Amino acid sequence: MKIHGRETRTIWPAADGSGDIEIIDQARLPHEVAIARLTSLDEAARAIRDMQVRGAPLIGATAAYGLCLALRADPGDAALTHAAATLKATRPTAINLAWAVDEVLAVVAPLPPAQRLDAARIKAARICDEDVEACKAIGQHGLALIREVQERRSAERVNILTHCNAGWLATVDWGTALAPIYAAQAARIDVHVWVDETRPRNQGASLTAFELGQQGVAHTIIADNAGGHLMQHGQVDLCIVGSDRTTRTGDVANKIGTYLKALAAADNGVPFHVALPGSTIDWTLTDGVAQIPIEQRDPLELTRITGRTADGRLATVDIAAPGSPAANYAFDVTPARLVTGLITERGLCPATEADLLGLFPERLV
Repeated sequence: MKIHGRETRTIWPAADGSGDIEIIDQARLPHEVAIARLTSLDEAARAIRDMQVRGAPLIGATAAYGLCLALRADPGDAALTHAAATLKATRPTAINLAWAVDEVLAVVAPLPPAQRLDAARIKAARICDEDVEACKAIGQHGLALIREVQERRSAERVNILTHCNAGWLATVDWGTALAPIYAAQAARIDVHVWVDETRPRNQGASLTAFELGQQGVAHTIIADNAGGHLMQHGQVDLCIVGSDRTTRTGDVANKIGTYLKALAAADNGVPFHVALPGSTIDWTLTDGVAQIPIEQRDPLELTRITGRTADGRLATVDIAAPGSPAANYAFDVTPARLVTGLITERGLCPATEADLLGLFPERLV
């Protein structure tokens, strides 16, 4: 996708051949487009933990390259085990993180230490390329849903509500929930996106709005609690959100507040779709509410906010009553019964175990 008209990805090996990894530092968006260089395992882990990179697929890609950085420093067995554990511990909810680490481990662990780094780099690059292709396919499958709405509304504008950021900034490229919107734009469908601000880190207002603006997609930022009101007044045609972990039975963990949007959508007859690659499905889990670990982050993310002042400075200010405790739950779980359908790289399906296995029959074993 594009920043200032230039095609780019969110993560790539440094062009100087050093083996370092470069990322778009999302903690500094939308006010500044900055590239950060990762040179070690600790820097990769910090980038994930501090949300310089975020979004389940991109976290996985960063973890894969984080193993490369660890192997460059020490390709031995003990260092490899330590690196895998360090990366997996950074963020507990997004399954792509552990999946990507395990994918690299499966390739490099059987090899002699001297061969591991090259193999890890090849695998990490493949994970990134496959993510791009998966997200592009998600876009094409989701486009069919948007076309249906367009035809039903006789070519009127299609209004889509999304929550958090599940665009190309959350992946290597294209995105999950926003990929169908970009495909619709390319197909010359008049599409407009309602962008939830997504407290407390405001990924919607800062990241989704940023990339939609860069791509020239019509959008409007709304308060998190405005979605139900818009649905009641017929101003939302469908909801498309992403996922950080989906159970084999179709329960979906996504950014906190997603569950409330699904409840409002169900009450108003608005289709509620979840876009995700197969790597986001946790085939070991059957009950999302009971089994998916929910990350709790620093309460200061909830009680403080950072923005640009009138004179151009970035400033962080307190917004909560002094001394009041805060609980910062990062995700919630939307039960499968509230999900109209899943959009994967292999096609569309209802949020049921049988239908997911129909798309991923290799998981029947």
